Amino acid sequence: MDNIRGIALDALLEAESSGRASSGIITDILNKYDYLDQRDKAFIKLLFEGVTERRITLDFLLDKRSSVKIRKMKPVIRNILRMGYYQMLFTDSPSYAVCKESVNLAGKRGFKGLGGFVNGVLRNFARETEALAKENKVVLENLLPKKGEIDNIKYLSICYSIPEVIISIIMKDYGERTESILSAMSGTKPVSLRFRSYMSEDEISKVIKTMEESGVILKRDPDIPFVYRASKTGDVRKLPGYEEGLFYIQDVSSIKAVISLGIQKGEKILDCCAAPGGKSILASEFTGDEGSVTSCDISEEKADLIRDNYERLDCKNTTVMVKDASVNDPSFNEGFDTVILDVPCSGLGIMGKKRDIKYNLTEEGLSSLDELQKKIIDSCVPYVKKGGKLMYSTCTLRKAENEERVLYITEKHGFEVVNGPVTLLPDEAEQDGFFYCILRKK
Repeated sequence: MDNIRGIALDALLEAESSGRASSGIITDILNKYDYLDQRDKAFIKLLFEGVTERRITLDFLLDKRSSVKIRKMKPVIRNILRMGYYQMLFTDSPSYAVCKESVNLAGKRGFKGLGGFVNGVLRNFARETEALAKENKVVLENLLPKKGEIDNIKYLSICYSIPEVIISIIMKDYGERTESILSAMSGTKPVSLRFRSYMSEDEISKVIKTMEESGVILKRDPDIPFVYRASKTGDVRKLPGYEEGLFYIQDVSSIKAVISLGIQKGEKILDCCAAPGGKSILASEFTGDEGSVTSCDISEEKADLIRDNYERLDCKNTTVMVKDASVNDPSFNEGFDTVILDVPCSGLGIMGKKRDIKYNLTEEGLSSLDELQKKIIDSCVPYVKKGGKLMYSTCTLRKAENEERVLYITEKHGFEVVNGPVTLLPDEAEQDGFFYCILRKK
C-alpha cells in the first residue's frame, strides 16, 4: 500500500512544482498505472484530489501541531504529512497503518532521519482524533476554529479551504450567502450525463437499465428530461453507451444555458471558445443537418479535443477551426445567426471540480482576465447577424466578469438583453456555479 501512497505523493509533488493543472496530472498518473486494481486507482485519485482540495485546512491543522511550520518543511515531508492527516480525517484507513506507511514512505524517499518526526506528528494527531471519536464528537468540527473566534474571512478560508482573496470576492458579491455557496462547492456532486436530445424515452431507458445493472446510481434531472445525475460511475469512459456516443458528460448549468438560446433548425452557429465542445454538440443537435456549427479555440490541442468529442458523438454538421477569439476575423462578420461566447474566466463556479483554480488566482491575473474578456467581446460580437443572438457565459460567480460584461456589451455594441442575466449558484441545486445572458443584436 505504501507504493500506492507513493504514486499519490509523486502526483502531489508534481502539482506543487510544475504548475500543471491537477486534472491533467491525475489523468496522466492513472493512465500510466492503468494496470493497477480499480480500488488502488480510486485510492490514488482520492488522496491526490482530497489533499489538493483540503490543502489550506490541512496546513492549518499541521501548523498548530508541528514544531516545524509547513512552509519550512521539505516538499516530500510536507506532502506525506498532508496525506496522513487527510487519511485520518476523511478516509477509513486505520491510524496505525497511516503512521507506519508514512514513515516507510519518508525513508524510501531518502528521509529516514526524519522518520521519527513524521511518526510523532502523525501519532499525536491520531490520539487526538481517536479521543474525539470516542466522545462521539464530530472530529473535524472540533479541530477547526469556531465561528466568531477569529476574523470571519479567515474562518471561512480555513473551514472550506478557500484562499482569503476568493472569500473576499464572493462575500463582496453575495454577502451572507457566501458560506452556503462555499459549503455547496465543497461537497461531492454526481456527474451529469446528457443523453442525445433526439433519443426517445425507450432508447434512454435501455441505456439507463444497463448502467444500473453495472452499479451506477442514476436520478433524472427535474427540469431536463434527457439529463441524468449519476453516482458511483467509476471511469465514465467504460459506461455502457459511452463509446457509441449516446451521452456526453456536461454540467446541467451549461446545458440550461444552451437550451435558453432557443436554437431553431437550420441556424448557422459559431462557438468562439468551444473546447471541449459540449455546448457546440448540443447546439448541433438543435440546429440539425439543415444548419451548421463552427467551433473554434485557440490551440491545435484544444481543437483536437473538440474533434475527438465530435467523432465519438458522430456530429455531422460541424466544423472545427483553430482561431484566437481575441482577434477579429473579418470573413466571419455578420455571418452567424447565433454566437456562443463562453469566455476564459476566473472559474470560481467550478472550484469543486478543478481543485487548483483557487490556489492560482491573483489580483494581477484577474485584471488581465478582465482585459482579455473585453478584447474577446470586441472581436466576436461583429460575427452576429443583425437580429441574431449572442450568448455570453462564464463558469465564475464574480459579478465583475458577469453582469458588468453584459452592461459592456449593451452599452458599447448595441445589443439588447432578451433572456437573463441568469446566475446559477451551486447551493441552489446539484450544479456548477455558472452565468449566462442571451442578447440580441439590434
